[in-house]
Amino acid sequence: MHSSDEEHIDTLAVHAGERRPGPEGSVVFPIYQSTVFAVEPDTGYHDIKYLRLSSTPSQTYLHDKVAALEGAEEALATSSGMAAVTAVLHSLLRTGDHLLVSDCLYGGTHDFLTQHAADLGWSYTSVDPQRPHTWAAARTSSTRAFLVETITNPLMRVGRLREVAEFCRQQGLTSVIDNTFASPVNFRPLAVGFDLVFHSATKYLNGHSDLVAGCVAGNAELIGQVRRTLNHYGGSLDPHAGFLLARGLKTLAVRVHAQNENAMALARFLREHTAVAQVSYPGLPDHPDRAHAGALLSGFGGMLSLRPTGGLPAAQTLLKALRLAYVGPSLGGVETLVTRPASTSHAGMSSADRSRIGITDDLIRVSAGIENAEDLIDDFEQALR
Repeated sequence: MHSSDEEHIDTLAVHAGERRPGPEGSVVFPIYQSTVFAVEPDTGYHDIKYLRLSSTPSQTYLHDKVAALEGAEEALATSSGMAAVTAVLHSLLRTGDHLLVSDCLYGGTHDFLTQHAADLGWSYTSVDPQRPHTWAAARTSSTRAFLVETITNPLMRVGRLREVAEFCRQQGLTSVIDNTFASPVNFRPLAVGFDLVFHSATKYLNGHSDLVAGCVAGNAELIGQVRRTLNHYGGSLDPHAGFLLARGLKTLAVRVHAQNENAMALARFLREHTAVAQVSYPGLPDHPDRAHAGALLSGFGGMLSLRPTGGLPAAQTLLKALRLAYVGPSLGGVETLVTRPASTSHAGMSSADRSRIGITDDLIRVSAGIENAEDLIDDFEQALR
């Protein structure tokens, strides 16, 4: 079904992209496990219905749901979040091209650039997404794109995102944003002028910690470019994983609303606790980005981080003492997850790079689940005690 702009995200999550009626009258769209489909004469290579070409009925159904949620012309599912970002970059950059990037990136994206960009003939410059007046000086004649994140991992900073999109429009650059931490429930980057938005769909979009996937959304021309690149690199999403992701998307809004509320409640509790030295959550009044984040975002997300008093030993003790929250490196699931980014998501960065952006050894990242907020607070209270 085609969704109108008036529909709320809660309704879109359930109904967008659905076929009515579905095949054989089904309400739940089936899994098309077939690799091969009949091909009409003179069909172009990239238009063949084939699993690796991301063009089977299961895949196009999922693409329609993702596109509607992000308010995009088209979307594309990938085999992981890293497949999404690398397909985007390979589509936009050629040998000799230059990229502007946020100075605080997800560890996997950071590692890809530091370890592979030079081999591919790309160069890049890290800039502070909070300081728009510095970006023009970092741009070169070969700059092609600007890559940022909605909410950074793991310090929950929110950059000057409207300004990023406007800068790229003025400079003729492609604006690219990782919207994983916010999800389209809390932010829709295309609506403020971004060209491409991508996710690790492993996280909030799926929401149940049981699959790995990614997705990219944007206008038809750009998504066509990304799909052709993905076709050659082979990063398409398996139809069964796609079925689970589409099912997860239907509860996206109710999950994220609950996670927003739980993260806010937990952040407020931790901020007042004597055993906590620092809490980072963009919804707190003393967060450095609170004002512009409040104007940009519909919700502040389910992610927060804290530093206990007592340094690394206290952080390790806290992780062991939690009973309800799981210690695990992922995020966005229905269960609360905690991790120490210096040893997981950002372990690939040098200690100097981690220190530069504030990822200390004692920093703990929390992905709030959908449990009762009082139970979560009680768990952290006993663990801190």
